[in-house]
Order: sequence, then C-alpha cells, then structure tokens
Amino acid sequence: MILGVSEWLSEKLGWDVKLIRIAFVVSVLFFGTGLGLYIILWIVKMLSK
Repeated sequence: MILGVSEWLSEKLGWDVKLIRIAFVVSVLFFGTGLGLYIILWIVKMLSK
C-alpha cells in the first residue's frame, strides 16, 4: 500500500501480495485492527533494516 509493508510481508511469508492487501482491508473494515497492525509491522520493518 503506502509504506511497502504488504510487499515486505509477502516476501517474508511467501504469500501473494494481493492476498495480504485484501487481508489488511478486510481487517480494517470488519475488525478495526488492520491499521494498527499495519503501523506495527511498518515499525518492525524499519527496525529490521
């Protein structure tokens, strides 16, 4: 999406990037947790460089 978390996570897990993006959108719309998870994963991504 914006910060490259989906692509980074797809490389780590070996999943398709589209599935990860869909999972983030669904979790934001239905559970409200996707945005917080996205920010946490972005921080982890930045710290792992």
